[in-house]
Amino acid sequence: MSVHVAVSGARGRLGSLVCEVIESHPAFDLGAQLSRASGVDAGAEAAILFDVSHPDASPEIVERALRRGQRVIVGTSGWSADRLARLQTVVNEIPGSAVLVVPNFSLGSVIGMLLAQFAAPYFHSIEIVEAHHAAKIDSPSGTAVRTAELIAEARGGEPTDAPFAEHSARGQLVAGVPVHSLRLAGVVAKQEVRFGGAGEVLTVTHDTHSSDAYRAGIRAALEAIAAVNGLAVGLETVLGISADRRA
Repeated sequence: MSVHVAVSGARGRLGSLVCEVIESHPAFDLGAQLSRASGVDAGAEAAILFDVSHPDASPEIVERALRRGQRVIVGTSGWSADRLARLQTVVNEIPGSAVLVVPNFSLGSVIGMLLAQFAAPYFHSIEIVEAHHAAKIDSPSGTAVRTAELIAEARGGEPTDAPFAEHSARGQLVAGVPVHSLRLAGVVAKQEVRFGGAGEVLTVTHDTHSSDAYRAGIRAALEAIAAVNGLAVGLETVLGISADRRA
């Protein structure tokens, strides 16, 4: 029997792709396709809510779905560490709840973030440059925010060198890492994490050339959500990959 999935933000770029993936997957059925005009109870019958809505609306949508017993996959941007901490509080209140927050569904992007996390303790000078299409409404991107937070975590609280960070042209500090956001026609998505050392620069770059890059990650999230317990963050948590240097 197929599992019913409702999609919040179904009319957007990523939402349309999520709907396509669900429709092509034999284990899932596409249910309600929700937009800003949908009522609060729309899609409540689905076992899974896949949220790719607006950053401002996402927390309320996700909490409402969890409280009515749905499993939730979140692909909406804007889920910073502070927002995730508040979500963890909600999850702790609801026995048996399950939510998977995915900053980026591209497998290459996930591996790029983990490579950056692995390199972070070995360099003190670190900056992120991310570029997306001109219609992307938020900046920095959720991927850049997640990357910066992983870098800070890997450094164990040791600050990076970010000279003149008070200057607006130096980008926005996220977890102590300067992030520079570009919004350009002709771009899908690109992220560079640059590590500066004595006499050298290491750059971890990921380019997304089309939305096809997200299909495998969307499928993986759908197939994994049944086994998620509580709050899981990042596609790597369900793919079983890690940047742990002890491994």
